[in-house]
Amino acid sequence: MRRCLDCGQTFTADGWTCPRCGRAPAERDGLTAFAPELVDGEEGKGGFEAEAFAGLAALEEGCFWFQARNDLIVWALDKYAPRARSFLEVGCGTGFVLAAVAGARPGMRLVGSELFTAGLRYAVPRVPGAELLQMDARRIPYEEEFDAIGAFDVLEHVEADSEALAESRRALRPGGVLLMTVPQHPRLWSAADDYAHHVRRYTRRELVAKLRGAGLQPVRVTSFVTFLLPPMALSRWIERRSRDTYNPMVEHRRGAAFRRPSAAVMRAEGAIIRRGVSLPAGGSLLAVAIRAAGNR
Repeated sequence: MRRCLDCGQTFTADGWTCPRCGRAPAERDGLTAFAPELVDGEEGKGGFEAEAFAGLAALEEGCFWFQARNDLIVWALDKYAPRARSFLEVGCGTGFVLAAVAGARPGMRLVGSELFTAGLRYAVPRVPGAELLQMDARRIPYEEEFDAIGAFDVLEHVEADSEALAESRRALRPGGVLLMTVPQHPRLWSAADDYAHHVRRYTRRELVAKLRGAGLQPVRVTSFVTFLLPPMALSRWIERRSRDTYNPMVEHRRGAAFRRPSAAVMRAEGAIIRRGVSLPAGGSLLAVAIRAAGNR
């Protein structure tokens, strides 16, 4: 069902005009916009730099980390939501993950949301069959609508992360599945996190507690980027000691020589996770949680 963010009315319709209050969302850059006031506001800028999407879109296709994360996400969706027919990605950015899901699950209804329409401009050609919305993760205009919801490296940008989790639970159908990834280990904090406007890096215990607090039952939590954690920790230590201004493109150029071996390591790690092993530590966490039937 659709949910009016002005009066709270739930309704089923092709359009977004609320039958109770008559309100309809705005339009921004040709897209339905539920929080246009945040696109250029200070709060929106705190979560991400809109100008960074061009560089992100160029980087994703050739970066082993993004590909390995996509492989893990598609596997988790097939494993834990094999019969899901609808999927919402909260914070879909340039549509890189959504395109992978579209390729793996043809026929699935796909909806992508993003705070910045600058990111959605790249998602439009990448996922032409998806519904794309400008939206605040803390105010989702759906109720019991989706079989599965994904939020991949999004929650760490949101100060009110528990509120965003509760909204995702509300938008899931009973028995629906939430899949998410977040950066792990607060001690790995570095200039890279500052540059990305992260609010936090998570511990496993913190993430599990917040999922349960939002009415979601975790069924799988595992670290990944585990075997590359030592060089990652060393890199972050060097960054903290450096007086140079952080430049992510310099970091990626330095890592180009290690791209193939790093990709091989991540593939091996993914194979271990798929066999049922939950890794204890890593640069990131993957969590899968379920909204129990009757959980309102």
